[in-house]
This record gives sequence, C-alpha cells and structure tokens, in this order.
Amino acid sequence: MSKEYSEMNHFLVNVFNEILRTEEASLKTGAYKNLSVREMHVIEAVCFAQKNHSNTASEIANSQNVTAGTLTTTIGTLERKGFVFRRHDQRDRRVVRIFPTEKGKNANEIHQQFHHEMVSSIMSALSEEETLVFVKGLGAVQRFFETKPKMNGGT
Repeated sequence: MSKEYSEMNHFLVNVFNEILRTEEASLKTGAYKNLSVREMHVIEAVCFAQKNHSNTASEIANSQNVTAGTLTTTIGTLERKGFVFRRHDQRDRRVVRIFPTEKGKNANEIHQQFHHEMVSSIMSALSEEETLVFVKGLGAVQRFFETKPKMNGGT
C-alpha cells in the first residue's frame, strides 16, 4: 500500500467526519443552538429550492436523498421551531410547497458563512492549478458516493 493511498484513506475516513463535527459545534455555539446538522441542511435545501421554484416536499426530499416520510418528520420539527412553513400551491391545491421563514433564512445565511470560510481557507492554501486538480478529485469522490446504494429510511 502506497503512502498516498494511506493518506487518502485517512482523509476520506477522518475529514468528512471532522467537517460534520465542526459544523455541529458551530451550530451549538451560534444563535441556532436548537438545530441539528441534518435540520440545518434541510433548511439550506428549502432556501435553495425556493429560489429555483422546486420547493415541493418530493423535490426537497430527493435533493436530500431522504424518503418523503423522513422529510415530513423533519419539516414538522422545523415548522414547530419556526424555521419553515408549508403552504398549498396557488395553481394546484394538491401540491404543498415549503418555504423558509425569516428565522430560517437567517440561519441559512449564517450556515453559508461557515461554508464560505471553509472553502476560502482551502482555496487560499492552493494555487490555481492545485485548485483545479482538487476540484477534479472531489468530483471523483462525489461520483463514487452518487453510485453507491443509499440505506432505506433516508439517513
């Protein structure tokens, strides 16, 4: 086993978990202590979906790789906490759309700042050529995970 293989394995096993732990710690020390990382990512998806007019429950569930039932439970929790609300579509009353509240938008802005700091920190340490190679490598990681079967239950 090469040194590079060992380093890449270490990175994949440890860094992804460290990102999640750091995100969680950032939430716990910030203004939105009552949010889990999963809930924050759903708020982020709702904000993004609203901008793209794709804010139905099924479209958001697909974007998060969770079942409709899992999303419904999370949306219910976020609605009780005041981060999102549901409204029937004006053109088709059977369709329910999910929107962020002002509180949800504010939480998302703070979370986006965390992402901005993370990406900026990495990019400042790399040359333009290294950045291109890094992005290409991350694309390979993403494609690997996209082809793997997901566990049932949406976790």
